[in-house]
Amino acid sequence: MSADVIVHGAEWTVKELFVYPNEFIYWSIQIVMYPYMTGLVAGAFVLSSLYHVFGQKELKEIAQFSLVFSLALLPVAALPLLLHLQQPTRAMEPLLTPHFTSAIAAFGIVFTTYGLIVLSEIWFVYRQYFVEQVHSLKGKPGLSNAMSRSVYRVLTIGAYDVSDGAIRIDKKAAKILAAIGIPVACFLHGYAGFIFGSVKANALWMSPLMPVIFIMSAVVSGIALCMLTYIIIMEWRAFRERRGGGTIEARDIKGAEVDVITKSARYLLGFLVAAISLEILDLIFRGYTAMKSWDILRSVMYGKDFMNIFVLQYTLGNLVPFILLILPGRTMKRTVLALLLVLFGVFMMRWNVVIGGQAFSLSFSGYMHYHIPIIPHSIETFKEGLFGALTVIATPFVLFWIINKFVPSLRRNVGENR
Repeated sequence: MSADVIVHGAEWTVKELFVYPNEFIYWSIQIVMYPYMTGLVAGAFVLSSLYHVFGQKELKEIAQFSLVFSLALLPVAALPLLLHLQQPTRAMEPLLTPHFTSAIAAFGIVFTTYGLIVLSEIWFVYRQYFVEQVHSLKGKPGLSNAMSRSVYRVLTIGAYDVSDGAIRIDKKAAKILAAIGIPVACFLHGYAGFIFGSVKANALWMSPLMPVIFIMSAVVSGIALCMLTYIIIMEWRAFRERRGGGTIEARDIKGAEVDVITKSARYLLGFLVAAISLEILDLIFRGYTAMKSWDILRSVMYGKDFMNIFVLQYTLGNLVPFILLILPGRTMKRTVLALLLVLFGVFMMRWNVVIGGQAFSLSFSGYMHYHIPIIPHSIETFKEGLFGALTVIATPFVLFWIINKFVPSLRRNVGENR
């Protein structure tokens, strides 16, 4: 081996006490981002389904936004794995040759199925709008209008019938797809928890509650991100209306924003309580069973990672936002702070599972610490460092901005007859 070849993980792993020489923190920040981003996809879709499936009409506006935002998040769910791969040329294999002989290979089936469901549901929800745009742009001068009309003609797929009967069929189809999409979205993220929970060689990961905890925390993070993004967009629209004197009154935008966020917060609180309860139950279960690996697990959870688990995750990421949301007189600023803390808490949960699960050596007599690369000095430290994680975080917002140009998720006049 040449002198310039470095073992994957050696640059960010610090060893302590008795650790095997071939042990490193192989799964770094990108494997933390992977379940985090897939969780956001599932949570956003569940929020949209509260309107489309369960008929919560007061959530209509944020539900339509969440559906489109879920589509923007979907391609990014696989991006952390692509960045983490040492052989990215084989990245398409799970999608091209999907099968259920392994949990990773099943990703191809679940990911493709979910993507088709989201695309189909968006098409049924916005088909009438696509048709209207084709007719409204007809005859308008300019290359931009001509190109936009061509795009909308493609999006209609030749279905121009906007009669009442056709619209009713669209509505029914969207509802059926949303109902089917809920378990598929949960399975998309739950199998990530299954992968960790089925690793018998790792005492921290091996738990039957792991998939359920992942799913519940995914719903929490997805709802929180959609609410936070919705607030930012609506605040920006209100600011522009105040500055420009548009057709919609700024106070009307603010009123709709407060009303939707208040009702969405109720569902967020319910899922947050369920997620916290499951995590505490898992903690109690581990302490009660006290397997042979419990001694080193206890040293990691109550010693080495005490700050990450009990202070940052449970207290700052769970307890504090719960108190902020449940106290009376909740303001928009306090809601934003609570949502940021919720997202931080779910991220710390993923961090503690992925990084904390590798913190102890298989010798049960040593520890490893992960130091995330801040300033990249190679492609490896870029992908597996801070800038790689920021790239993953920023990508869905760019995709949403592009998609929203053609699928206006926050236009109130879209789908009013739905």
